[in-house]
This record gives sequence, C-alpha cells and structure tokens, in this order.
Amino acid sequence: MAKVRVTQTNSLIGRPERQHKIMQALGLGRIGKSREFENTPQIQGMINKVTHLVKVENL
Repeated sequence: MAKVRVTQTNSLIGRPERQHKIMQALGLGRIGKSREFENTPQIQGMINKVTHLVKVENL
C-alpha cells in the first residue's frame, strides 16, 4: 500500500474542536510537524477533513 507524508502547515487556533481532535489523532499539533501513514481509507478521510491545515506528499 502507498504511503503519504502529512505535514501541518497552519495553526489550530480558532478551529473547531473536531479539527483539533482529528489533528491529534494524526499525531500533529504544531506547525512543521510531519508523520507518515499508509494511505488507507480511514487516514484519507481524516486528511480530507483538515486539508486546509496540512500538506500531503505521496511517498
């Protein structure tokens, strides 16, 4: 399965609690932090909810 790297690019200040929880579940919490994941439907769904806060790269 393909891998993706997710990097936080924007702040969570003033964002809804739901977006805070999604970012926490992705293991992100500060600008510039990156994590790598298998590109599963569950991860892709979480990324789709916070696309305005993250940058996604295919590996």
